[in-house]
Amino acid sequence: MEDKMFYLLLLIILSVVLMGCLVILIRSYYKMAEAHRILKDNIKNLEELNDRLRMDRHDYLNHLQIIYGLMELEEYDEMKSYLKKEYKELLSTGKAIKTAKPAVNALLAAKLSECESKEIEFRIEVKSDLKKLTIEDWELCKVLSNLIDNAIKALEDSDKAEKKIFINITENPTEYVFEVENNGPKIPDDIRERIFKKGFSTKKSEGHGMGLSIVSKILEESNGSISFDTDDEKTVFTAVIKKGE
Repeated sequence: MEDKMFYLLLLIILSVVLMGCLVILIRSYYKMAEAHRILKDNIKNLEELNDRLRMDRHDYLNHLQIIYGLMELEEYDEMKSYLKKEYKELLSTGKAIKTAKPAVNALLAAKLSECESKEIEFRIEVKSDLKKLTIEDWELCKVLSNLIDNAIKALEDSDKAEKKIFINITENPTEYVFEVENNGPKIPDDIRERIFKKGFSTKKSEGHGMGLSIVSKILEESNGSISFDTDDEKTVFTAVIKKGE
């Protein structure tokens, strides 16, 4: 009888251990599958950035020829207007490729193109190379992608004539700071406390709520944090990640 009880107890223990291992394996599988999906997106973004840079290089000679022609014709006002437009476009692309993280550079370039197609002004200021970043590149891309997509959605649903998104990437001695600002509608006071909670979603707040629980979870697991300020003029989400040693 005692032997039967012993073997039964052993079987129960082994079953619990096996179930625990199975749960861990399933979680690891889904995490790897998500990482693979984001990696594919990053590769696609890199290819698009490379194509865009090749096009810029190809167009460079054409731009010089047009500018030279305008100068020869003494059409200085037209030349100034042309230069201003082309410089702004080249500057926005260049600012998107300043970090030491190719995946981040490609993501910003892809979002720049998306905003251009939707007539949203997209400005980027990068004042850090992100070399000491401790979070995985694909995790950071997920954070930035969600925040930028929310900003785009908020502006698509707004009736403002001029729609703007501003990305500011900076650092201080102890942390990296990522700000995603849009001039869309204010986030209502009644949802401010719930906006980062898992499962939060309402049609009214859809433009500001998509994926924010995911962003919060990633940052929390990476020794970081997320916060936001909002008013009638703009909404700014600020992600902070501690630096590595």
